[in-house]
Amino acid sequence: MKVALTFNVKPESESFSEDVSPIHNKSEGSSKISTDTYAEWDTWETIDAVKEALQTYNDVILVEADENSFNKIKEIRPDIVFNIAEGMNAVSREAQIPAMLDLLNIPYSGSDPLTLAICLDKARTKEILSYYKIPNAKFFVADDKDSIDDQKIKYPAIVKPVSEGSSKGIYSSSFVKSESELKTEVKRITEEYNQSALIEEFLPGREFTVAIIGNNSDTEVLPIIEINYKDLPQDFIPIYSFEAKWILDTKENPLDIYQCPAPLSPDLEIKIKNVALSAYKILRCRDWSRIDVRLDSSGEPNIIEVNPLPGILPDPNDNSCFPKAARTAGLSYNEMINKVLLAAARRYKLL
Repeated sequence: MKVALTFNVKPESESFSEDVSPIHNKSEGSSKISTDTYAEWDTWETIDAVKEALQTYNDVILVEADENSFNKIKEIRPDIVFNIAEGMNAVSREAQIPAMLDLLNIPYSGSDPLTLAICLDKARTKEILSYYKIPNAKFFVADDKDSIDDQKIKYPAIVKPVSEGSSKGIYSSSFVKSESELKTEVKRITEEYNQSALIEEFLPGREFTVAIIGNNSDTEVLPIIEINYKDLPQDFIPIYSFEAKWILDTKENPLDIYQCPAPLSPDLEIKIKNVALSAYKILRCRDWSRIDVRLDSSGEPNIIEVNPLPGILPDPNDNSCFPKAARTAGLSYNEMINKVLLAAARRYKLL
């Protein structure tokens, strides 16, 4: 098949590809870019690894997800698109490429625009999960520090931007124990990220992430990963913050933070799989997703986030959850990527 690979590349990433150049450079707007601005975007290392995997069976064309991508895809007319693009600008950014592809009637991997837009909005996700009685932490949304109702939630609490991924905006200070700390964090998020703040009661139990591939009866849950925080410095809060994910945990000095498969009792493993699969189904995820789960004070699994565009760093030395779960299941990186493409192709009846 002729496959287009749609993506966004980090501005600082060194290019290993010959047929596409980055749309940004290090100096462009650097004075206005925060540390985590491009955290969701991929490096050329990842983009080239996905391209190489897809080339095992297909002709692959790279298409950067920028303002020119619609015309490029229209001209190329691929048989299918493998989409890992995070998009640019606004809270619906992850839905941009799939919406273009729907307009052009071109098949693509992954979830549709509605699911991608909903899952990026953590509050909307939690509202839907709550309606279907899928456990998640009690929460409310604040548009500014003056709209906080301190009676709505118990401390400690976690404060996050409502529409970010890759731990953007989540730091040790996001763990708050009082109204004054809460107002400080809400002010930081609403001003720095220009969006509302999501406030959730802190879940004190063990944390897991669940990688899922497939659709309908072919849906497969990969081995569950547990996230351990014992390697974090003593003054760090046990949450997978931006600091833990991108600053402390590096390829050169990786944290011993993931255990896969997670050591679980049969009953707890079934509970975690069931709650993750329920969220996957209710939110109409397609082909693949990674779902983060944490236990509450009673030991019951709660959904933290649903990630229909999971991170897929190719180097085993990097702590990247989806590839780690796939490797534990006996899948190489190339097999994992092609398994997702196969799920999409079957869904469109291309095979």
